[in-house]
Amino acid sequence: MLPLCATTADDKLPVICCFSVHAHAEPGTMPRILELFAKRGLVPTLWHSATYGTDQALLTIDVQMSGLDRDVMNYIAACMRQIPFVEVVLTSEKRRASD
Repeated sequence: MLPLCATTADDKLPVICCFSVHAHAEPGTMPRILELFAKRGLVPTLWHSATYGTDQALLTIDVQMSGLDRDVMNYIAACMRQIPFVEVVLTSEKRRASD
């Protein structure tokens, strides 16, 4: 059985999980996205959000998180897709440069 959540991030993993969220610009969207990390005791490595489109009615959020395994990344992305006003969630992984 796959783990459904992480309680801590493992900084020894050489992978950075990237989430790109496209949604309607509604006040509750950003805190709901952030809550998925906060309730696991995680602080995203990077967070960037911006509105765009006609009357700034659309929102894009890019989040990066170090130390998540792929199963947890996929679970968090699935949770994001169920948040009201979220249209698309894309995920990718990038490798951390060797130290």
